[in-house]
Order: sequence, then structure tokens, then C-alpha cells
Amino acid sequence: MGIRRRIDAADGAAALVRWALWADADPVPEPLPRPVLAMAVRFTLEELAERAEGNSVEVRVPPFGVTQCIPGPRHTRGTPPNVVELAPAVWLALATGRADWAAESAAGRVSASGLRADLSALLPLFGTL
Repeated sequence: MGIRRRIDAADGAAALVRWALWADADPVPEPLPRPVLAMAVRFTLEELAERAEGNSVEVRVPPFGVTQCIPGPRHTRGTPPNVVELAPAVWLALATGRADWAAESAAGRVSASGLRADLSALLPLFGTL
């Protein structure tokens, strides 16, 4: 049973490309419009949930989105035992291959708790943009 996607794939990919172009700009231009950033984050979270369908790990990218993924025991109440939380820029960099899970974790930019909370085998979701 696949996940129910809310972001149109073409719109999500366009937002992700727009973020990548913005992230590569030197100097960085005005802030990326919030709706574009939100769509890029939500699109990549949906992609993660589709590729690693399950409910044992909760991935949080506040304030834009959260998803559950990875097969295993289902979590239903309270704080999940396996949680990953990170900033939108870090999440998008990991999802696009611009950053490395181990390096971002070591630098403290990824908060991951629980035995199943290592997403390194699933990332990047997309080749380097």
C-alpha cells in the first residue's frame, strides 16, 4: 500500500530544483520564498516515505513537515522511540547528496535517536542537483 502523495511530482521537483539553484548562488540572493522551501521539504519527505514505507521512524523537518518511514514496529502514542529531526537546509542537502549523513550528524546538525534512526542507507534520495 503506497503512501498518499499530496505534492504533485512535477511541482515538487520544480521546487527542489529552485532550492538547489538558490543554494548554489554566490552570493546567496534574497531568502527563498517560504512556499517554495516548504514544497521542496514536503516533496522530499514524501519521497522518503515512499521509498522506505513503514512507521518505525519519525522524520521531522520543522516547521514544514514530518513523515514516518522504515519498516518495523508501529508507533502510536507519545514520543516515538526512533526520531530524526533536522533543519530544512540540512534535510534538503542530505536528500540531494550535497551533504553526508555522518558528517552532518557529527557536526550536531542531525538529531537522531533510536536504533532505526540512521537514514544514511536511504540518502541521498536524488542525485546531486
